[in-house]
Amino acid sequence: MNKIEGRNPVIEAIKAEHEIDSIVIASGAQGSVKKIVAMAKEKGILVKYADKKKLDELAPGENHQGVIAFVSEYGYSELEDVLSKVEKEGRAPFIIILDGITDPHNLGAIIRTADASGADAIVIPKRRSVGITSTVVKSSAGAVEYVPVCRVTNLVNTIKMLKEKGVWIAALDMGGQQLHKSNLKGSIALVVGSEGEGVSRLVKENCDFSVSIPMKGRVSSLNASVAAGVVMYEVLRQRGDSEG
Repeated sequence: MNKIEGRNPVIEAIKAEHEIDSIVIASGAQGSVKKIVAMAKEKGILVKYADKKKLDELAPGENHQGVIAFVSEYGYSELEDVLSKVEKEGRAPFIIILDGITDPHNLGAIIRTADASGADAIVIPKRRSVGITSTVVKSSAGAVEYVPVCRVTNLVNTIKMLKEKGVWIAALDMGGQQLHKSNLKGSIALVVGSEGEGVSRLVKENCDFSVSIPMKGRVSSLNASVAAGVVMYEVLRQRGDSEG
């Protein structure tokens, strides 16, 4: 059984009808906790009360905000299903591929921005990557309930499959063409690498082109989730979806 800590992530999990076994509330908790209790009762979810010390024990080191939900294991999506859905809706797919992101806070932040910028799915590899953990769920502020996350065995094979379906693959790389000069319209997949190593050599070789973020300051790199966010919003801008 997995846990979701924090008020907003638990609210979003209830809204998205995630399978929740029970919710533990800190005795005396106020504010939005009352909304959570009401939503849980409406959905028939068991609500338990415990003192704050007990919640601290259930979620050591986490800022649970007086709310912990026990949920079923996160269900990863199939990329082919996502692509079929997008095709039926008559849209060009926008996919985020993560190569070697191991920090759960980065993954959660990327999922949150992916939801805000209209990305259709996040793709992560089964190896050399963090999966969906309670920290990821909380860092995403509940966005993980709305953005499909697809876990694949081999990124290169996945990129080749996307190419066959007419999707252009762009790697975020310091040596690439400046972002605002690149064509990111249409069917696009953005590949984001780890902060330390960037996009791996074999993955980069299989991308169609590379893009870079203009840097004016003395620090030569950005946090992976911040860099991903900058590019996601450039895709949104070029698509002309910012007003709708």
